[in-house]
Amino acid sequence: MLKFGLVTLGCDKNTVDSERYLADLVAHGAEPVQNLGDAEVIVVNTCGFIDAAKAESIEAIVDAARLKEDGQVKAVFAIGCMVERHKSELLDALPEVDVFLGNSETDRLVPELVERGLLGGSLVEHPGVRLFGGDLPHVRYLKISEGCDHGCAFCAIPLMRGKHRSFALPDLVREAQLLEAQGAREINLVAQDLAHYGRDRRDGTALPELLEALVRETSIPWLRNMYLYSTGITPRLLEVIAANDRIVRWLDTPMQHGSDAVLARMRRPERQKTIRERLASYRAIVPDLAVRTSVIVGFPGETESDFLTLCDFLEEMQFDRVGVFTYSPQEGTRAFGMDDDVAESIKQERKERIEELQRGITASRYERFLGR
Repeated sequence: MLKFGLVTLGCDKNTVDSERYLADLVAHGAEPVQNLGDAEVIVVNTCGFIDAAKAESIEAIVDAARLKEDGQVKAVFAIGCMVERHKSELLDALPEVDVFLGNSETDRLVPELVERGLLGGSLVEHPGVRLFGGDLPHVRYLKISEGCDHGCAFCAIPLMRGKHRSFALPDLVREAQLLEAQGAREINLVAQDLAHYGRDRRDGTALPELLEALVRETSIPWLRNMYLYSTGITPRLLEVIAANDRIVRWLDTPMQHGSDAVLARMRRPERQKTIRERLASYRAIVPDLAVRTSVIVGFPGETESDFLTLCDFLEEMQFDRVGVFTYSPQEGTRAFGMDDDVAESIKQERKERIEELQRGITASRYERFLGR
């Protein structure tokens, strides 16, 4: 029986991908191990979102290759987002890796192992029946679509994940039921943009219908929506959230900045006025709704005035949580050709100032739940 180790880097969508690879390998008779030193094959599911993530992915691959040199590991596979974008460079830089598979090629994982005589080609159990032994986490992720059609200037995700495509609603319900059978108490719906779900299928399904189906066809206590562009957060979606106690009253919607000038350079569809109006409508329809957003500081051309505008807007909007990121230029994006004119020290300082500001806002927002 082939013993394999699986290293997962990056976002929750990568976590879902790794669970599927793991299930497929187990279904073909492989055995997962926690200690990579006990593995015969190591699979590294890479992230290529920003430079720090790429560096972490390369480090994980190099660590796996060292174990191969020691003799226990027979093969190292690098798969996923970073490979999709940089396969040719990686082939030259990391000859110790046996196989590189981008996102568009990961259906080749099992066949490559079979062709190398490392894995039998026959199914030993139905795929997806068992992910791994032992206790499974109570919080699980359900990826409802792949790819992204948005054209944000700073983002390389469409280059790694391709165009947006939604998975069939019945398949997602069955997957949720499987996760429930494995003990899931909370399911986080994940995608590059949940609110875009169903538009490409043209069969009338959208995120509200999916949520209603999950409420109807499962008994999972908590269903949470992670990452929706505000353009797709409709009154119908908000009404479904408000009407179902098992759908967590939480939205994660990326704002990215509070200065209209910066938002325009970022090629974001919203402006201050739009964000203000939409946030007010969310809170009016869904009482006690918690809203998280994310912002980028240090985008090309961001002045101190732009930054202070962002701070003032966060004070005004009173988000429950905010994720803050420093701008990192990514090859192939529209922003890559812009002059990265904000010093790294200033980016980090602005990040820390936002974090300090938001700590106070978050504490104040949480006070409304005291005694409840």
